[in-house]
Amino acid sequence: GENFDQSPLRRTFKSKVLAHYPQNIEWNPFDQDAVNMLCMPKGLSFRTQADNREPQLHSFIITREDGSRTYGFVLTFYEEVTSKQICTAMQTLYQMHNAEQYSSVCASSSCSMDSLASSIDEGDATSLAKLQRYNSYDISRDTLYVSKCICLITPLPFMQACKKFLIQLYKAVTSQQPPPLPLESYIHNILYEVPLPPPGRSLKFYGVYEPIICQRPGPNELPLSDYPLREVFELLGLENLVQVFTCVLLEMQILLYSQ
Repeated sequence: GENFDQSPLRRTFKSKVLAHYPQNIEWNPFDQDAVNMLCMPKGLSFRTQADNREPQLHSFIITREDGSRTYGFVLTFYEEVTSKQICTAMQTLYQMHNAEQYSSVCASSSCSMDSLASSIDEGDATSLAKLQRYNSYDISRDTLYVSKCICLITPLPFMQACKKFLIQLYKAVTSQQPPPLPLESYIHNILYEVPLPPPGRSLKFYGVYEPIICQRPGPNELPLSDYPLREVFELLGLENLVQVFTCVLLEMQILLYSQ
């Protein structure tokens, strides 16, 4: 349902959950559709070696009918597409896209007089050359990458701890030198062996490469807010943040809207 005037590398594709562990938890059943949509809200995307492929972290909250919350922390990165079939399909999409663009260029100039035919042909050729140069994927020249996510779902918003663990796990996945233990060991450890810290206490556990510390506020302290304030200032700006804070103090209804 999206705009197919977009080039294939700028389009988004349907994503799916490849695996999740554990398979199910009674008090927190896994909602595959919700997690899939929240991990990749814009869908699956492709890149080439010419595009920016820096890993990005984002978070989400799932609020259930009873008001309980679960927090998700997602690291999105790009890995090389090894399937020849997908690479060939991408090139075919580009050939179709460029053919459509070229036909629209021809259609827009077809009403001109015959005496201008030679210059039109020349113009169309230039347009086609530009399209092929700036809007193409060549299977023999370009390397295709596809987006992939690793996500941690937690009962409390331990953002910094989750971020550090996901980054270490990503490094282990992409490193040429494998970590000391199999990846499954680190995943099993954080799921089953690292306990939730008691209120008012700190917990230190080992990630893949470095130790990670998470702190939980005590009963008489403010709720856990592990999100860096600097990012809020960068995103909203000082004036907007003061305005939002004023609205909070005045108990006004606030709606933040963005892409």
